[in-house]
Amino acid sequence: MKKVFAVIITYNRQDLLKRCLGAVYAQTRPCDGVIVIDNASQDNTRRLLLESGYPNLTIHTLSRNIGASGGFNVGFRLAYQSEADFIWVMDDDVIPKSDALQCLLKKDEELNNRNIDHSYLLSTAFTENGHVTNTPSLSLKTNKIGYLEWPEMIAYGIAPVRRATFVSILLPRSTLTEHGLPIASMFIWGEDTEYTLRITQEKPGFLVGASEVIHLRQENGPISILSESNPSRLRYHEYYIRNKIFISRIYSVNNSRLMSVIYGVGRLFFKLLKKREFCKAKIVLQGVLKSVFFFPHAEAADAPIANLNTSIKTIKPEPSVANEVVLCEELRWEQ
Repeated sequence: MKKVFAVIITYNRQDLLKRCLGAVYAQTRPCDGVIVIDNASQDNTRRLLLESGYPNLTIHTLSRNIGASGGFNVGFRLAYQSEADFIWVMDDDVIPKSDALQCLLKKDEELNNRNIDHSYLLSTAFTENGHVTNTPSLSLKTNKIGYLEWPEMIAYGIAPVRRATFVSILLPRSTLTEHGLPIASMFIWGEDTEYTLRITQEKPGFLVGASEVIHLRQENGPISILSESNPSRLRYHEYYIRNKIFISRIYSVNNSRLMSVIYGVGRLFFKLLKKREFCKAKIVLQGVLKSVFFFPHAEAADAPIANLNTSIKTIKPEPSVANEVVLCEELRWEQ
């Protein structure tokens, strides 16, 4: 049987992490290992993990917060270097349905049996109230007579996709071997977009309808500095703007897409000025200026972890017989 390692990134969200871990350990197809990347949390995350009693759990605590991008970079390479055949990736606010992983693996097997190349499998994500969220973009690959190919896959409960998020994504080892790791220096917002666009240049990923997860705290919709009201998140929008321009520069088929993104950012800047939200406008401008000099490179999956310039404390707690694995609370899955 092939080895599946779950990779979960967390930062100061112990309550969400507890629910996520409960759901991961409740899978009908158990993981062979679970890797938690603690991005230098200041709450009781470490204590929660040490007292959890979960089997095959490894905790990697970073000495400083290197962002979601850096956390995923670490998690991908540690799972790869642990000889994982598949890496199942998510944030700490993702609650997979009990058969989510089994459904992903089933579709991987079906695609292999039909000799259909694929770079990843993706779960279908919903909010707590049943709204679809984190929608990926469909593959633009066409058939021999010039029509998009994706409709022919609907009968099999899957759809070929390109851009996606790291919300319950299953990556075969071969994808990391060929394409390397997420770009750590992106820090936050966009590393999943860049990575999934990179790995689908030759073969698509596939959205699996039967594999369902709840993505908590997603009712506010897509990321937007216009609606951002959380002061602790506001400064991160600089990375969002910078990364968005970088991705458009690299993956646009022609300059029209890049110019469209720049035009949209410009409109956003002047809209904020008109609303007299000068602090937000400054953040947008800083993101644009930093994008001019932002040319990061992807690392190979077996690159030394010392490249990240951070120390990592690794703990593999022994499962306690007295501590039973607590399964996630019952959730409603009606849509």
